[in-house]
Amino acid sequence: MTAPGTPSPFVQALHALRERRLRAEVRLTEVPAPTRIAPYAVALSAEIDADGSGEDVGSGRFVLLHDPAGQEAWNGTFRVVTLSRAIVEAELGGDPMLCAAAWSWVTDALEDTPYHSLGGTVTQVVSQSFGALHERPDTVEVEVRASWTPEGDIGAHLQAWATVLCTAAGLPPLPDGVTALSRHR
Repeated sequence: MTAPGTPSPFVQALHALRERRLRAEVRLTEVPAPTRIAPYAVALSAEIDADGSGEDVGSGRFVLLHDPAGQEAWNGTFRVVTLSRAIVEAELGGDPMLCAAAWSWVTDALEDTPYHSLGGTVTQVVSQSFGALHERPDTVEVEVRASWTPEGDIGAHLQAWATVLCTAAGLPPLPDGVTALSRHR
């Protein structure tokens, strides 16, 4: 439910987010949105459970900001701000192209979704354990932070972000209208 006086474009955007159906592996939860950046905002947190085991292989956050007066830096009245984080194969830790490849996940996911003013960062973290923890395997985490000014159906932007998150988590792509079968029998 929205508060009285909420601008209709933001209400429509909320409906588009609620109506969008994502892959079964993506568990969305509404979380508190930032309050100082824009007069209207909604934030969603996601965890990726690839095989139904309850063990998350990726996580992230999708925030939709709305300022009816617009903001110059956004070049519009809406802004999508995202975070996608996943542990990737340890062999990728030495790949100098990992960050560029991760950024291509964003641009590829947005390919058929109208947007402008895209910007962001990709961070690669390699963790090695020593001493009493020496038996732990090396881990490589990739974190993609991206923001853009959306155009059109806001639900399509949520879908694009979910695609980035699933790609980072190592899930195979699914064509539109196809549902992945559970690995559990």
